[in-house]
Amino acid sequence: MFGRMPVGGGKPKGAGGGAPAAAGPKGVRIEQRIGVQAPAATVWELIHELAGWSAWNPLYTEASGRVQIGETLTMTLSPPGAKPQPLSGVVLDWVPNEQLHWRSTAMGGLVKVTHYIELEALAEESCIVNNGQIVGGFLGQAYARQIVGKIFRGLRQMNEALKEQAEARWKGAV
Repeated sequence: MFGRMPVGGGKPKGAGGGAPAAAGPKGVRIEQRIGVQAPAATVWELIHELAGWSAWNPLYTEASGRVQIGETLTMTLSPPGAKPQPLSGVVLDWVPNEQLHWRSTAMGGLVKVTHYIELEALAEESCIVNNGQIVGGFLGQAYARQIVGKIFRGLRQMNEALKEQAEARWKGAV
């Protein structure tokens, strides 16, 4: 999982002289974490239902596609204070109740963004949502400097909305 692996590989903390840890995507990480008082499966239902994102998600205001490896996801990215923009990405990995990873490109492929939503079950009725992007590629660092604040705020808003929806669904209010 990207949220818990070092960006760009390297040795895990406390590692001796063994082989380096598996390399994750290289780039600038922008992420937000939030605790949710609902089971990971309830949160996953909201993540997996891409067509429903428009009802609750302030960052990805439209989403469609199938959550299957190699499938294309089509979205509208609407960071706070920025013009909404179309986004198309390919699903890299997904595990029910645990994670969704997809990659998009910008600026003719000179910027590569790995998006991720990861769930970490803490107990039967609570979990942590780790939501982020790893911005890389030839122009990745320059691009990340331009968008980091807006994306950071958007990820926080998305997590807060996801938390609200999941907790309401778990309590039977939605």
